[in-house]
Amino acid sequence: MRRLLFAANWKMHVAPQQAREYLKLFAMHYRTRPDREVWFFPPAVSLEAVAHAIKDRTDARVGAQNIHWEPKGAFTGELSAPMASHAGARATLIGHSERRHLFGETDEHVGRKLMAALKADLTPVLCVGEKLEERDAGQTVAVVTQQLAAALAGLDGGTLGNVVIAYEPVWAIGTGRNASPQDAAQVHREIRAWLKARNAARTRVLYGGSVNLTNIAELLAEPELDGVLVGAASLDPEGWATLAQTGAA
Repeated sequence: MRRLLFAANWKMHVAPQQAREYLKLFAMHYRTRPDREVWFFPPAVSLEAVAHAIKDRTDARVGAQNIHWEPKGAFTGELSAPMASHAGARATLIGHSERRHLFGETDEHVGRKLMAALKADLTPVLCVGEKLEERDAGQTVAVVTQQLAAALAGLDGGTLGNVVIAYEPVWAIGTGRNASPQDAAQVHREIRAWLKARNAARTRVLYGGSVNLTNIAELLAEPELDGVLVGAASLDPEGWATLAQTGAA
């Protein structure tokens, strides 16, 4: 049985002191449940603050929003996987759509970052998803499976079990639009078929794209979804606590 995973991507929000205050409020409103985990992806400057605040929780972890594929070097402004790990990270987002489409990350970059994460014992959360024009052209499955293949080529089923996949249709991120639960489940089934062919049935597959309190219950009613990757709706600690407690016990 795969545990539900609720992942909060704070993007360029929540500085260290704000993170400490946030997690105090979150702890007041969130009841730990054995069937789920809650992960936080703060900005790099807040990694240590979050790691310290949740150090006694067995159901939570902190991750980096981005890493470089090299362990060190002359890469001004970048964060290496070992550095993220030293700051307390246990996971990292890889290939988020904003990294791909705002910062020009290619499939090659994404693959190299994913390998660097695994080498540093960070759990990669690989983000895949199509743009609106690709969806309208009926290319969703082709785009998603190409992104999976580019990042995960050569990994065996055991290693793939240590990866989390997040399906995030680009057209639904921060737009207020989201794929219907049925549409999301259909893409998740395609992702699972791709994974199953590689003996990776335990890999968790999340949905991300304008997830909020109004649609979370309907999304989680789809058995193909193992959880969610959430941006804006994760910035309020009370609301996030409520959202992360949604779903079957």
